Amino acid sequence: MPYAPYGPPGPPGAVPYGQPPRRTTNGLAVGSLVSGIVCCLPPLGLVLGLVALPQIKKKDQNGKGLAIAGIVLSALSCLLLVVGLASGGFGSAWHSFKGGFDEASRSRSAYALRTGQCFTDRSKGEEFATDVRAVDCARPHDGEVSGSFKVTGIAAWPGDDAIEDIADQRCEPVNAAYAMDTWAIPRHVGLSYYQPSKESWRLGDREVTCTFTGEKPFSGSVRSDSTRLTLDQEHFLLSLNPIETVTYREAEEDPDEEVEANRQWAGELLAAIDSAREGLRERDWPGTSKAALAALGKELDTASKRWGAVTATADEDAYWERYDAAWDALPEDLGAEARTALGLTDTLPADEGAQA
Repeated sequence: MPYAPYGPPGPPGAVPYGQPPRRTTNGLAVGSLVSGIVCCLPPLGLVLGLVALPQIKKKDQNGKGLAIAGIVLSALSCLLLVVGLASGGFGSAWHSFKGGFDEASRSRSAYALRTGQCFTDRSKGEEFATDVRAVDCARPHDGEVSGSFKVTGIAAWPGDDAIEDIADQRCEPVNAAYAMDTWAIPRHVGLSYYQPSKESWRLGDREVTCTFTGEKPFSGSVRSDSTRLTLDQEHFLLSLNPIETVTYREAEEDPDEEVEANRQWAGELLAAIDSAREGLRERDWPGTSKAALAALGKELDTASKRWGAVTATADEDAYWERYDAAWDALPEDLGAEARTALGLTDTLPADEGAQA
């Protein structure tokens, strides 16, 4: 015979003799406590607790302590919420949090910067740029991103010098296209870049970030590209800028030592002048600027003749004789009146002069 509990059998569902009846825990009481602890919806925990208490008593359930704890915590949360809203404390805390988050999001690697962003670099002098912070261009900053490119066609790490050579060559046209109005660039601001390191190269980094960087902080953006120029302004700068570029590439040796190198440079300058003359004549300029552009065209005609004479010299004495006259025909403020008429920067940077 199987073992049976002592005593007569009870009604269906009755528990065996010697075991107390099982009491359940009220679910609303649990919800009240959780809501009170989390504090996301304080009134909800208060309501759940108040509803749970009579249910617990009526159904003889567990959870009275949970419900009371939930009611107390929710009541405190509601009180804090009311005080915070009345005093503006929550708004202040949110703005502080948001400000800190925004500040942290601006602190990044140089390679995370985008074209057009200005930045400060607190990692100057260190081997790796790890504390580059994007800032409003209206504020003083160390540099401005003009663009970027990826080094391709090289598998193994080529060395810092090789990457620098590539960056020098490719960042120059990037910068020239980004800041076409060269007269608006402070003299102490020039080409710079961030390049991959040997360590980052192993991880697949191939990006070079081109920048305008100052020897000292500067304010304002140097950007003057097709997105910010009128068609007339852009055409003018595309015509005249090559003259500035070539003048900064004059041969380092004197004609007494390398007359051929100097004559070759003079030929490049002559070609830039003639290209500018053609560019100015082929465009129908706005009425208010026609006179200034016509006067500039005449200056370029004279300059073309004199630099043509320089390129035709046979020796260093003849070169020197014609060199000064040619420079006089190409004054430093070439195109200033035309720039004024077109709404471009018409004054060279006051500190040290223009930057090509």
